[in-house]
Amino acid sequence: MGAGGARYLAGRLLTSLLIVFGAMLLLFALSALVPGDPAATLLGPQATPEFAARFVREMGLDRPLHERLWLFLSNVLTGNLGVDVLSGRPVAGLVLSVLPSTVILTFSAIGLAVLAGVPLGIFAATHRGSVADNVLAILSVAFIAVPSFVVAILLLLVFSLWLDWLPVLGGGDASDPIDQAKRLILPALALALGWIGFIARLVRSSMLEVMAEPYIRTARAYGLPERIVTYKYALKNACIPTLAILGLGIGRLLGGAVLVEIVFARPGLGRLIYDAISVRNFPVVQGSVLVVVVLFVVVNLLVDLSYAAIDPRLRDQGRGGAAR
Repeated sequence: MGAGGARYLAGRLLTSLLIVFGAMLLLFALSALVPGDPAATLLGPQATPEFAARFVREMGLDRPLHERLWLFLSNVLTGNLGVDVLSGRPVAGLVLSVLPSTVILTFSAIGLAVLAGVPLGIFAATHRGSVADNVLAILSVAFIAVPSFVVAILLLLVFSLWLDWLPVLGGGDASDPIDQAKRLILPALALALGWIGFIARLVRSSMLEVMAEPYIRTARAYGLPERIVTYKYALKNACIPTLAILGLGIGRLLGGAVLVEIVFARPGLGRLIYDAISVRNFPVVQGSVLVVVVLFVVVNLLVDLSYAAIDPRLRDQGRGGAAR
């Protein structure tokens, strides 16, 4: 790795760390700014005075604000995300028990979006102005416009209740991978549908822009087959914007998974956060949201580094900026 690549990597790592640190401060501020008695707000009126007093002591809510901040930051940095108010279990254990389900759902959705969206975008670009191109344009906009939870409900009604092709709810039997795969199809499709349309439009636009470049005209002038020109020379550069947007897509899908997991009654971070909010179990909400933020930042960092590896101009810009 050259000096430009190392400088770019260091800059992205620093930015990622600052984002995570800012998220930690924001989560602490939200907990510190809860109005009224924290124990009564978080535990509800049904909590006994003895339980409320023990909760305040164990959570450190009776300490000064700066001590609470230091305790929170030091706990998070050591992997301690707090304790579940209701069960007394460590929040980190609760999150880790459901995290694989959300990760599998999210990456299944983004994989489905790429596998379907890229070919559709290429087809639309190579058939520009045709009836198929116009139909794909209408469908893409429709896919983007419909919220994922609406798609989830429609898929549930059609394929589970009316046609009875796929299981209705739940994550499936842990000992039966086929059952788990069947129950993953509809949630992944509900999450992916909007991004299929978005990626298809993005690839189409990028392909049309690249196909107008001089090096593409030169390749055609040499008599290369159109298939080679399209897939070997044009597609690689046309997919760079798509790769850049995947990090944002995964972050958006993590957020969309909350509603989809609720609709399909799937275990996962979304379901955990929803259940914790409904009973005002703030430590679980706080720890779960922090994990989602870290996942989002890590995925975006990896995508940025992949983007820079494919497009060296980013490293060159970083080197040029440092020179100036």
